[in-house]
Amino acid sequence: MFSKILLPFDGSVQSEAALNKAIELAKLCGAKLMILTVYRHHSMLEASLSMVRGAEHDTPDKALEASAKEIANYGRKVAVDAGLEKTRAFVRSGQPSRAIVAFADKHEADLIVLGSRGNGAIDGYLLGSVSHKVTGLAKQPVLVI
Repeated sequence: MFSKILLPFDGSVQSEAALNKAIELAKLCGAKLMILTVYRHHSMLEASLSMVRGAEHDTPDKALEASAKEIANYGRKVAVDAGLEKTRAFVRSGQPSRAIVAFADKHEADLIVLGSRGNGAIDGYLLGSVSHKVTGLAKQPVLVI
């Protein structure tokens, strides 16, 4: 039924639930699982992040990228530990919903599985949730958990 499943993953409780569902579906279908973590370019709105970055990162963007890599790799480890060897983790920067849809198109995902709410609470209140935007933009079926 599905051969490539895309899971946008930000480490939130809802994305953990989506990860578990994506693992279940990938096992059922024998599909490859692609885990994508998207981080936004550092801006003045998120300026407080620059106060907590560690000494090993010279810019806030590097700190955000490093954090995104940790989150994506954690999701991949959970999937591999559950028996999904065909799992890959990816990190992209940009506006989350557009980056997710562009990634799904480029990598020919058959299904997008994502949490109903992620860690982007400010975006959700100001602009609408990422899951809502993805369901409106994606050509593929979208399963919102």
